Amino acid sequence: MIFTLHRYIFRELFRVFVLATIALTLMLSLGLLVRWLLDFGVGPAQIIHLLGYFLPISLTFVLPMSALFAASLIYGRFAADRELDACRASGISMWTLIYPGLMLSILVAAANLTLSFYVAPAFVHRSERSVKANAEQILFRNIQRKGFYALPQSRYKLFADYADPKTNLLEGVVIVDLPEGQPARLVTAERARVRIETYRDYNEATIVSQNTHRLDEVAPAFIGNVSISTRFASLLTDKIKFQKLEQLKRIQLDKMNYFPIRQQAIQVRGQAAMELLAWDIGRRMEQSREYYELEDADQMRVYRLSVGACRIDPKKPSRMELDGPIRLLQIDALRNSLTVQYDTDSKGSLMLEGDGSSLRLEMTLESPTWQRPGPGAPKGRSLQKYVNNIQFPKDLAAMVTADELLTKLAEVGGGQSDWPVAVSERLKNACRELQDRLGRVDKEIYAEIHSRLVLGLGCVALILTGIALGIQFRGGHMLSAFGASAIPGGVLVMFILSGKELTKNPATPAATGVLVMWVGLAVLAIVTVWVYRKLLRT
Repeated sequence: MIFTLHRYIFRELFRVFVLATIALTLMLSLGLLVRWLLDFGVGPAQIIHLLGYFLPISLTFVLPMSALFAASLIYGRFAADRELDACRASGISMWTLIYPGLMLSILVAAANLTLSFYVAPAFVHRSERSVKANAEQILFRNIQRKGFYALPQSRYKLFADYADPKTNLLEGVVIVDLPEGQPARLVTAERARVRIETYRDYNEATIVSQNTHRLDEVAPAFIGNVSISTRFASLLTDKIKFQKLEQLKRIQLDKMNYFPIRQQAIQVRGQAAMELLAWDIGRRMEQSREYYELEDADQMRVYRLSVGACRIDPKKPSRMELDGPIRLLQIDALRNSLTVQYDTDSKGSLMLEGDGSSLRLEMTLESPTWQRPGPGAPKGRSLQKYVNNIQFPKDLAAMVTADELLTKLAEVGGGQSDWPVAVSERLKNACRELQDRLGRVDKEIYAEIHSRLVLGLGCVALILTGIALGIQFRGGHMLSAFGASAIPGGVLVMFILSGKELTKNPATPAATGVLVMWVGLAVLAIVTVWVYRKLLRT
């Protein structure tokens, strides 16, 4: 008899639970897709795939609410139809009747923990891969629809008059470059090809343009065929809240596994590398006035540079100012012969190319004269000379390699290393900001793990509270019990969100925020005990 009763109650609970889950999940999943439709222009076929990928994310939040709705509704109707009184009159205890609801709450708690720690992050990564696989199509679709596309989390915005996704060809191209701390630059090209390569933790976009001109605050310059590369983070998977438990542990062990940290460390490394290069060039000029030799990354040319002075620009990141007189000799690496000589009494600059991940340099000379070797050879003057794809000196690059980069930068910023050059205030501040970011990531991981645990375990107390309130509200509207039982759930969510914010606050110990989360769970447990004590008395 007891088994039949349990099966009857559980069947009713499960039926309402499934129907509520389906309805709420579809509504929430469609809401999550709005951003992808507006920002990335995904196609109709991708919408179906993404809807399936977002289901586990939606279920993490939907399952507790669906179970709470089913528990309060079914037990409320069970009591309102006098079935509860009949069972009690037959000698069946209240705890025996609540047993099916308790089993549902435990199943929901286990499902919630599994979804939040493993399943939902895994499906987020799958949705990321689905979008990455069609990244180029998304880019061309946006250009066809809106005329431009802003590369995510990048300083480049791409405009084109015509886009052909079949050949990856753009015509009438304008690239808006918005480097940090510097004036905007425009790059125009007759045509360009776009290639997006995807990796596990980041994406890399490469734009190869033909007949290219660059316009900046100084003067326009023809730079011929040029390749522009930039890295940008994953669209979702670079967030701590979308990481699996194993990935969270990997990040705790090595923060370079987290793309935002790695990207910030690369930017700080770029500033350190340019300060090191400025020191090396200045030392060479002071000691012997010899040419400073730089190589083309393709090993086709060698550049010999002589400058009057060089200094790090305090306002622009990873940029070195060159003062005249400046002489640049362009040497054919295969023939070891001079091809052209540039001279200027004005100024120039050296800066890292792209995002600095590959330590490539680009050089600019203002108003240089140029001359080919040999008697009667042509000569003239240019408004600007632009040289890109220059290899950073290998001996200096070895001092700022990616191996144990965070440790090296911490030592440089703290003045504890054998760094040969005085550390600028800009580099010190950048290292300090990086260390602060590392501390915040540790706190975010700490808060994320505990918030998932509190929310998962809180499902049991929340659903049990819904059962008790459903029985007590049997004389009123059945949805009144659901509304009343949702209040403790809202209080728990408030404690979780407050605890996460306190944990992330640098002025507050991380343990304080975590304690607030668990206090919220304790408060919910106390409310559950109080409600059941009152229920059993009546």
